[in-house]
Amino acid sequence: MKNLYKKLIFFIAINLIFTEIYDGYLLYSPNSGGGGGGGGGNYTRLIDNDQNIIHEWNHSYGCASMPYLRQDSILVYPYRVSNPTMDSGGVGGAVQYIDWDGNVIWDYILSNNTYQHHHDVEPLPNGNVLMIAWERKYASEAYEMGRESINNPLNEMWSEAIFEIEPDGFSNGTVVWEWHLWDHLVQDVGSNYGASYGIISDHPELLDINYGNAGSSGGPGGANGDWRHHNAIAYNEQLDQIIMSSRHGDEVMIIDHSTTTEEAASHSGGNSGKGGDFLYRWGNPQAYDRGTNSWHHLDSQHGVNWIPGGYPGEGNLILFNNGYTSNQSAVFEITPPINEDGNYFIEDGEPFGPTSTTWQESSTSFNSDVQGGAFRLPNGNTMLTEADDAHVFEISGDGEILWQFNPAGVDMVARATKYPTDYLEQSILGDINNDDIVNILDVVLLVNIVLGAMEDDSSGDLNEDEIINILDIVLLVNIILGN
Repeated sequence: MKNLYKKLIFFIAINLIFTEIYDGYLLYSPNSGGGGGGGGGNYTRLIDNDQNIIHEWNHSYGCASMPYLRQDSILVYPYRVSNPTMDSGGVGGAVQYIDWDGNVIWDYILSNNTYQHHHDVEPLPNGNVLMIAWERKYASEAYEMGRESINNPLNEMWSEAIFEIEPDGFSNGTVVWEWHLWDHLVQDVGSNYGASYGIISDHPELLDINYGNAGSSGGPGGANGDWRHHNAIAYNEQLDQIIMSSRHGDEVMIIDHSTTTEEAASHSGGNSGKGGDFLYRWGNPQAYDRGTNSWHHLDSQHGVNWIPGGYPGEGNLILFNNGYTSNQSAVFEITPPINEDGNYFIEDGEPFGPTSTTWQESSTSFNSDVQGGAFRLPNGNTMLTEADDAHVFEISGDGEILWQFNPAGVDMVARATKYPTDYLEQSILGDINNDDIVNILDVVLLVNIVLGAMEDDSSGDLNEDEIINILDIVLLVNIILGN
C-alpha cells in the first residue's frame, strides 16, 4: 500500500507540471558504434529547440559515447583512438577537455597493454574525470581466481576498472583514485582459488567470477574478452557514490567513492564501511543466485544516472532498458531502497528491491539494440535517445512526444540531453566585483588587490601572466576606454 501511495503521489506531481517543451540546449555528437577512430562525423553541436546551431566543436576523432558540457563552458569529449589495445563495441581510449573556442586544453589517453578506456566518462565537480576501462586478464589469471572456462580464442578475460584522473599539463594525468572489479569477486569452486570462496547467494556485494561469458569469438573489433561490458557511469556528489551499468550482466551496480584507493580494493572503509564492494545492484539478481526470472528486469540496458535534486523524481535512478521485449526498448525509473546514512537495505535471502519500477515508458514505439539513454529534465520531461536510429526526443510524464530531432546524415547518437539556456557561467573580462559592469569601481578594487590591501583574486589577472600587477590595471583602464 505504501509503494502504491508513493507512485500515486509521483504521477500526480508529474501531471501537475506543465507538459511543455523544456527550454534548453541539446548537446550531441554522432557516434558510429564500431571500432577505434572514425565515427559518423567528428563534431559536437549545441542546438536550441528550433534546431539552430548555438555552438559547434570539430574533432579529429569520433566520439566514444557522449560528450558533456561543464558550467565553465569546457567540453568533455571521450573519443576513439586509432589503434585500441582491446577492441569491442563502445571502444574509446581517450578524453579531451576543449574550451569554447575549440582549443584542446587537455588530451589524456588511457590505452595500453593492461587498460583500455571504453564507452563513458563522468566529469566530477572537482575538475577531475572518471573513466571506465577494460582490464586485461589472461586465462591463467582467471583460472587461478576460480574461473572455470574461457570461451574466446584470445584466452583472455577483460575485467573492468574505474580511474579518477586529475589533469596534469596538456597530456598527462594523475590517477588520484581507482577501483578494480577483480578485487571484488566470489566463487564456489573451491577454497584454494584467489577469489573469495563461499555461497554465491550469501554475497550480493561481490560478483560471481563464473557468471556470464568471458567475451566472444566475434564482434565489432573481432574476437574479444569483453566479459561485463560496462557501458555507462554516473556520479552522485551528495552520496559520494558511483553507479555503473553492465550490458552483459543485465544489471546496474553502485559503489562507494568516499574510499581511499586502498579501501576501494578491500571490503571495508569509506562512508559505507564496505570498501569497494557493491553497495547496491538491480536488474538481474540471478547473477548473485537470488530471486527468480520474474526479478530479471533488465536486458542490455544503457545510460543509467541519478535524477538530480530539485527535479521530479529526485534521487531515483533512470535508465534505458534496451531489451525490454524482443522488439521494444523502454525507459525505467526506480526508487532504490536507501537509508538515511546512504546505505541500501536488502532482506536476508532476497534480492535488492524494488520489485517494480516507479515510472516507465514503453508505450511509445522505440527500439535500440545498442547504446541509448534517458535523462530527466528540470520540468519533469525526459530526454530519450534511440541510439541506432539517431533519434533524440523529449517526452512528457505520460509518454507524449513533445520534441524530437534526427540529425541529417547521422547513423547513430549514443546519448544526448539538454542543458538549461542559462547553464553556462558568464564572466566579463575586467568585471572584478562581479556586478556585470566594467567601470572605475573595478579599477579601485584591482588597485587594492595590487597594493595588497585586499586578497588576490584570479579574475584580476587580465593578461593571464599569473601575476596581478600594474600591467593588469593598465589593461583594465584600456578596456573601460574602449581600447
